[in-house]
Amino acid sequence: MRAPRVEIEYCTQCGWLLRAAWLAQELLTTFRSGELGEVALIPGTGGVLEVRLCLAPGEAELLFSRAQAGRFPEAKELKQLVRDRVDPERNLGHSER
Repeated sequence: MRAPRVEIEYCTQCGWLLRAAWLAQELLTTFRSGELGEVALIPGTGGVLEVRLCLAPGEAELLFSRAQAGRFPEAKELKQLVRDRVDPERNLGHSER
């Protein structure tokens, strides 16, 4: 089975590349090789900041939407959302508190 892919779509008009890259870094340093296959940064427009998890090709599950939540995701929150889908039994250490 292929390792899951996380997609972070961010608004280029709003200048959210650094925020998206930081979230990607947080995920890549938390999850080992094999737990995540890749984290992709996808340029978008219109104020978008969405995080999706792809467990299989063509099957993306929306984990977080700035538009729906009315705010940006916290790194801890995003790690927990990914963990809950990828490896629910895994302890995230300090990110659990």
